[in-house]
Amino acid sequence: MTTETKNTEATTDRIRPLARIVASSRTIEGGGFEVYRPFPTPSLDLLDPFLLLDEMAPVNHEPGQAMGAPAHPHRGFETVTYVLQGEVEHQDSAGNHGLIGPGDVQWMTAGDGIIHSEMPSTRIQTEGGVGHGLQLWVNLPSTLRRTTPRYQGLPNDQLAAVAGEGWSAEVVAGSLFGVDGPAETFTPIVYARVTIQAGASLRIPVADGHTSAVYAFAGSAAVGQSGESLDAQHLAVFERSSGDLVISVPADAAGPFDSIVIAGEPIDQPIARYGPFVMNTKAEIEEAIDDFNAGRMGSITATGTT
Repeated sequence: MTTETKNTEATTDRIRPLARIVASSRTIEGGGFEVYRPFPTPSLDLLDPFLLLDEMAPVNHEPGQAMGAPAHPHRGFETVTYVLQGEVEHQDSAGNHGLIGPGDVQWMTAGDGIIHSEMPSTRIQTEGGVGHGLQLWVNLPSTLRRTTPRYQGLPNDQLAAVAGEGWSAEVVAGSLFGVDGPAETFTPIVYARVTIQAGASLRIPVADGHTSAVYAFAGSAAVGQSGESLDAQHLAVFERSSGDLVISVPADAAGPFDSIVIAGEPIDQPIARYGPFVMNTKAEIEEAIDDFNAGRMGSITATGTT
C-alpha cells in the first residue's frame, strides 16, 4: 500500500454540530460470539443509509474455540466486513470464496438474495489467535434491492492510504483527503479507518446534508465544537447539516485514537426488516422468507455451491 501525505485544511469554516454520543450495547451474534453494537438499538434504530454497525470484540481464542457466523441468508442490502486482527473465511451461494486477514475488507451485496458464511480461518480454528473486526450494513434503494449479488474482496494493500501530521487513514469507499477508496458503491458513501495520535487534531470533510458518524474502537478523543469526549465502543453522531467533523486527541492520551468514519447520502425510503432481510414493505419481507425457505437463494456446500 502506498501512503499519500496530505496537509489538511478546513474545507469550510463551519464545524458540523454533534447530535449525540451513543454507547454500544453488548449482544451475541452468529455462532455465539459477543459484539458491541451502537445501532440498531432501542435508542438508535438506524443512520440512513447505514442499517447496523457491530464491533466483534477483541478475543484471544484458544485452539478450537473461535466462533463465526455459519451459513445464513440476506436480501436487500450490503454487508461490509473489516478485519482488524485474525482471519475470516467467506463463502457464499453465488460461488464466491475468499480469505481476508488483518486490514482486509470484504464488501458483499446481498441484493436479490444470497446465503453466506463468515468463519474464522482453519488456521485460527485449529491454532487459536486473536479475532477483532467490524461489520457495517449498508442499505440499498428500492430500485436496487433485488440487484444481482456480488462480492468485492479488498486486500489491505488496495485500500487508499493517506496520512498527515499526527494522523493516518485507510479509505475503503468514497473520496476523502484527496484519495478514492476502491469499493464500488451504489449510493454516495464514505467509509474509512482513521487513526489520530496523541496531541493531534483532524478535520474531516463531509458533504452537506449527508449522514455522518465516528465509531471509536480504541482510545478516546474530543469531538465537535464543544469537545465532548468520545471513548472506545461509543459512536458520535453528527447533524445532517454542513461543516467538517472535528476530532482532537489530548496530548496526554495513553495511546492513539482508532476509529471508523462513515458518511453517506440518506436514501429516505420506508424500511421493513426482519432478521437478515431488509426491504421496503412487510409483503417483500414475507416474500424473502418464502424464497429462502423454498431454497431459491441457493446453498453452500463444503466444496462449492449448489
